[in-house]
This record gives sequence, structure tokens and C-alpha cells, in this order.
Amino acid sequence: MKDKHTERWNTYEPFHVILGDKKVADIIITNHARTRWTDRVESDRTGYSDIAEFMWECLKDGRIVSYYRNEQDVYTIDDDLVFVAEFAVSETDTDLLGNPLHKMIVVTFLGRMSETMELRDLKTYYSWLRHSRRMTLIKNNRKRR
Repeated sequence: MKDKHTERWNTYEPFHVILGDKKVADIIITNHARTRWTDRVESDRTGYSDIAEFMWECLKDGRIVSYYRNEQDVYTIDDDLVFVAEFAVSETDTDLLGNPLHKMIVVTFLGRMSETMELRDLKTYYSWLRHSRRMTLIKNNRKRR
């Protein structure tokens, strides 16, 4: 979703917002992210355009920050809402100097830290999740024998 409210008559550069080392010109919400948004974030405004509009406002206001300093796939909004995003180079948009602009692809929403305490330390949460899934597979394997 591109920014609908910005009118730029006198420039030839597409509208973009800088996030870390990326220049974000478009936001794409995946179907999985929309489903997780409905389950874990909000049940009223659940359309793709509603979510993308919320993300644009947060991006423009500087409310989106990286969860970890070195990794660039997990982000937080207002130090509460955790989401996973990937970046792809836009084939159509470049800045005035010819540098590529990026599309932010929102993969999933993990939830709010204020509601899910496990999200405060994602590395521990993911290791616990992998361990619990592995143990479930082992138990199911035992039942089949």
C-alpha cells in the first residue's frame, strides 16, 4: 500500500520512509500476517488496507524499531507489538539518484509483549517452541510404534 494521503506535485521521487538502512516505498501484508493480526492484535480493523495504513503511520512517525540490533527481520511498534518483516528490492521504484527502494513484506505478527510475556526474549521463546514441537513429534512417533 502506497501512501494515499501524500500529494507530491513538484518532485519526481517516489515517497519513501527510511527504516534502518532500507528505504521503504511500499508495504505488503501477507495472508498469514493478516490472520495473525486478527488472532493476536485486533479484531475490528482487519482488512489489508487497514493494517497497511496502520503500519505506514507507525513507520512515518518513527515508532517501528528493530527488536535486535544486529538482526533485521524482527521489529517492534511502540516497544509492544512484535512482527516479522522481510525486505525486497522494488523493481519499479528508485530514488532520484537511482538507488533502489524497498518493499517491506510483513510476514507475521507475533503479538503484544504486554499480553504475551514470552515475547520479551524471543531467542528463549523460539528455543522453547522448537523443543516443545520436537517433544510432541517424539511422543507421536512413540504412539505409532
